[in-house]
Amino acid sequence: MAHVVLKDLVKTYGNFKAVNEVSLTVNDGEFVALVGPSGCGKTTTLNLVAGLTPITSGDIVIGDRVVNDLDPKDRDIAMVFQNYALYPQKSVYMNLAFPLQMRKLPRDEIDKKVKEAARVLDMTHLLERKPRELSGGERQRVALARVLVRDRPVLLLDEPFASLGPALRDDMLDLVAGLHAERGMTVLFVTHQPQDARRIGQKVVFLDNGAVAATGTADDFFAGAGPEAFRRYIGAGAGDALSRDIARKRT
Repeated sequence: MAHVVLKDLVKTYGNFKAVNEVSLTVNDGEFVALVGPSGCGKTTTLNLVAGLTPITSGDIVIGDRVVNDLDPKDRDIAMVFQNYALYPQKSVYMNLAFPLQMRKLPRDEIDKKVKEAARVLDMTHLLERKPRELSGGERQRVALARVLVRDRPVLLLDEPFASLGPALRDDMLDLVAGLHAERGMTVLFVTHQPQDARRIGQKVVFLDNGAVAATGTADDFFAGAGPEAFRRYIGAGAGDALSRDIARKRT
């Protein structure tokens, strides 16, 4: 697998610093959640790691390589977006097979990988359907299956379940947590929902105004150890309500 290290990462747009000297480490196999209010730099940071947005200064290290100047396809990462990013004209099977075809893998190997990913995510019955025939939850399963078939050591999640209802979002979060536990991927997860971070994140990084304001466990944050900005972010009483909700789900 691979670790991810950000060193004094900066992204500016004119005089505005969207990302302000962000430094953090995601250890090999660790699940880290980036949380914070809208406009704090979460998605921009993820896009810098993915190579979708050029950095202004600093370094991004994935594994043993500085990847600042590498194309996204050469960074050994997979990414899941909120908007699914599926090919609408292709079947689910072909959405999964296409990136493997681009790598010129043998047909029988592609077929094996696609069917195994579909089996793991309980979506074999969806393989011949088109994206327009799927529900939101089913489309996100396809997006996750595409991650599995690509078999990358680093997974970037950009608020992939934000458009789903609470119950379905919880199901998808549990599914991601299970895949992480099974496969040991290094995961960087952006969410504006602090309860999502507490549900599945091993470590939480709170961003505020483009900078890292605090780092710790989600339990520490919700126990009051986080900064005042975090307490304002979740709102008065949100931590207690969340604790009750999690306790209810576990009983």
